[in-house]
Amino acid sequence: MPAELIINASPYETRVALLEGGSVVEFYVERSLEKSIIGNIYKGRVTRVLPGMQAAFVDIGLERTAFIHAADIYNQVTDYELMMLSADTESETAGEKPEKDTEYYPSASWNIEDLLHEGQDIIVQASKEPLGTKGARLTSYITLAGRNLVLMPMTEHVGVSRRIEDEEERRRLNDLIEAVKPPEVGFIARTASEGIDVAKIQVEMDFLIKMWGNLQKKAASAPVPSLIYEDLDIALRAARDLFAKEVDRLIIDSPEECQRILNFMETFAPHLKPAVELYTNITPIFDTYGIEVEMARALEKKVWLKSGGYIVIEMTEALTAIDVNTGRFVGKRDLEETILKTNLEAVKESAYQLRLRNIGGLIIIDFIDMKREKHREEVFNALREALRKDKSKTTILKMSELGLIEMTRKRTRESLGRLLCEPCFYCDGEGFLKSRRTICYEIFRKIERESADVIAPGVTISVHPDISEMFLNEEAGQIELLERKIKKQITIQSHSGLHLEQYKISYN
Repeated sequence: MPAELIINASPYETRVALLEGGSVVEFYVERSLEKSIIGNIYKGRVTRVLPGMQAAFVDIGLERTAFIHAADIYNQVTDYELMMLSADTESETAGEKPEKDTEYYPSASWNIEDLLHEGQDIIVQASKEPLGTKGARLTSYITLAGRNLVLMPMTEHVGVSRRIEDEEERRRLNDLIEAVKPPEVGFIARTASEGIDVAKIQVEMDFLIKMWGNLQKKAASAPVPSLIYEDLDIALRAARDLFAKEVDRLIIDSPEECQRILNFMETFAPHLKPAVELYTNITPIFDTYGIEVEMARALEKKVWLKSGGYIVIEMTEALTAIDVNTGRFVGKRDLEETILKTNLEAVKESAYQLRLRNIGGLIIIDFIDMKREKHREEVFNALREALRKDKSKTTILKMSELGLIEMTRKRTRESLGRLLCEPCFYCDGEGFLKSRRTICYEIFRKIERESADVIAPGVTISVHPDISEMFLNEEAGQIELLERKIKKQITIQSHSGLHLEQYKISYN
């Protein structure tokens, strides 16, 4: 399937869309005032250790304190420290000595209070953006990404991207890296490394190892907290991570950014330079490729299916729910076949929307109930297959008898909706407002309660124009009854500046 990488770059915002078959499948945005911190390396200071949560808070200089879990802490200890800690915890390795003066030990066997203490300085890398009210998540297992390789200076492990499926190629890359890498570091072969020769591997290895050495020197003298290393901006990250062999073209509308990408590709992938194009048409690039329309649809709750059915996507604090409905689709044969077809269409659309909207965490898909076990199995297998293209790790559980599939999708940054939208200042994110009639009757009750204690002959009610219209038309009779009951004249004033649910009552 032909794929294109479209980049719209401006001084205030850069947007990246990955198109497959003309449809947007991935979308990224970075604003100059809200840059991503994933991949950045910081010298921070531990501000609080929480044994009950096996985590610690770390000040890295951001507005919100970041946090690190015990499992994400690289534990490097000397012979004496190992012996003392082993004795304290009655470890099975007590008395054993590591082969070197320092050795890597998995932190899962240690408590957080054995690893960190308040006031301790630590080098960390941001692995997740701040999400909602949570601070950024950190790890001390530092990684440095190139185009073909990822350097892991804290371990000697060698791995190959799971997206490279050819077993012979996986073995070749693994053996090649093992043969040329220094013994004290590890590497992962990225998807772009498929088919690469040893010379290019060696060049990129040397570059990443030298970069790590420079970062260590910088960290030694840097103040706390401070940024030690800033990952590439979104335009260059897209060129590094998304511009793979399955992408035919990279098209960008900024001459300056286009030149930066060409310079970057000259160093890391010169064979891809001819596929980089500068967009020069007057029509905005996202309009030309129909991306603006697709992004507007990606913010809607209801998504229609080709058959006439639809799915509804609801995001809550704890999870995302996707509800499948037949809608206008009535089918041509029996009901069970109609339901199966709708569910299979919903599978493809749900997988597409999860990737496009970057929805992560716990996800519940409520399919239309199917009586036949083979149909439930068919829908489950179709979902698993549809998610194979997703770069984010997913875990799927079998469909329940109620037609529910529970799944998780790795979340490292805010979803598209949270990134481009904010809670409604009218309903505070609830999604609902009180009805106009409810507000009218709420005002009636308030006046009844208060008027007995007020001597003034008149009451003035200032309301939103929609409420005023209902008072003067549908509720005019109730206004007259209330006037007779409280023995006061009621005056309605319309104020467009008032919130629909806001009103003012004054006695005069």
